[in-house]
Amino acid sequence: MRILVIGSGGREHALCWAIAASPLTKVLWCAPGNAGIAKIAHCIPIAAENLSALVDFATTEQVDLVVVGPEIPLCEGLVDRLNAAGIRAFGPTAAAARIEGSKGFMKDLAARAGVPTARYRRFTDSTTAKAYIRNETLPIVIKVDGLAAGKGVVIAETMDAAMDAMDAALVRREFGLAGGEVVIEEFMEGEEASFFALCDGETALPLATAQDHKRVFDGDKGPNTGGMGAYSPALVMTPTVIQTVMSRIIGPTLAEMKKLGFPFKGILYAGLMITPKGPKLIEYNARFGDPECQVLLPRLKSDLVPLLVAACDGKLDGCAIQWRDESSLCVVMAAKGYPGKYNKGTAIGNLDVAAEIPGVTIFHAGTQQEGNRLLSNGGRVLNVVALGRDIAEAQRQAYQAVGLIDWPEGFCRKDIGWRAIESAKDAATNV
Repeated sequence: MRILVIGSGGREHALCWAIAASPLTKVLWCAPGNAGIAKIAHCIPIAAENLSALVDFATTEQVDLVVVGPEIPLCEGLVDRLNAAGIRAFGPTAAAARIEGSKGFMKDLAARAGVPTARYRRFTDSTTAKAYIRNETLPIVIKVDGLAAGKGVVIAETMDAAMDAMDAALVRREFGLAGGEVVIEEFMEGEEASFFALCDGETALPLATAQDHKRVFDGDKGPNTGGMGAYSPALVMTPTVIQTVMSRIIGPTLAEMKKLGFPFKGILYAGLMITPKGPKLIEYNARFGDPECQVLLPRLKSDLVPLLVAACDGKLDGCAIQWRDESSLCVVMAAKGYPGKYNKGTAIGNLDVAAEIPGVTIFHAGTQQEGNRLLSNGGRVLNVVALGRDIAEAQRQAYQAVGLIDWPEGFCRKDIGWRAIESAKDAATNV
């Protein structure tokens, strides 16, 4: 098959890595790709948001399968345009991608489907929203409705913080059109986990579980980011919890979307809160998570390509997915200053030596090649992934590799996987 992957981050490097390993892959392109992806695929200088150019390229090159990584081209209708051109594309249509593109739409859909989620209200007026918040219990969660690159959510622990979050979105318009409406939710107590299902519009197959670390600093402190690390499996996702998620969250959502006329095909990514009353939906994304994709695919034993094709063609019923027994862990290395201001173009060295650590794979996110020099080209720059017998071993190997990378302008959290490791210790103590 002639396959094109859309995107330039660590998620797309992981997708290219898995697709390149398939015996079904004849030619692999990535648009626009990055310095790491360029070693395993032909990188095409077309931006992920340039839908017309992507469709033209796929048509000219007679691409058999397009795999769309990021959310923006999905929400803007790239899959619709590719399908209209007769090209098979993995991912939801624009109508189905609203499940990520609009928090309000997602919450309304969950309510109609009877999916357990936080109590919520939608607002477009700051004064009305503030009046509502004053009668609510703190902390309270405030989300801008549209896509905000993981930066549109505030967990307000004080009334002043809640009021400022409302002004940022609805008065100062810091998020542009994405913040024209806000969703205000009750705060849910529990442990977060990421759950992924491969969907063909009707059938859903659960993937392995994962858990990410959104806060920028150790101990889950500091502002939210796009993700500073992840691990798989998520120990909180027991077989009973998974069964509940499939029957009460994923299944009803797919059925409601089909009933509304826009069946969901692709990866349905449920951000969950595992509460004392069971799993509840925090939000949906319409694609693989980043960095969760980077810990899931190294654990995938099955060939990824036939699974992607079956999802596109509505033929997942009867398919099975096999996983490796090992655990995996990803440490994100970011440019100093992220998620605020940071410098690009700083030199990175010694990746080859770091990648020699057993079980380690390094996925590039924001990198570019300049002659013989590898330079940073973003906020989140490298994903150092390790496989191990358990989370603790994967963590040791990942951080051993991190310690060998020569990048003075980079930083990372030092505690990725801490919750799983502490839980495993507690379980061992109680045996």
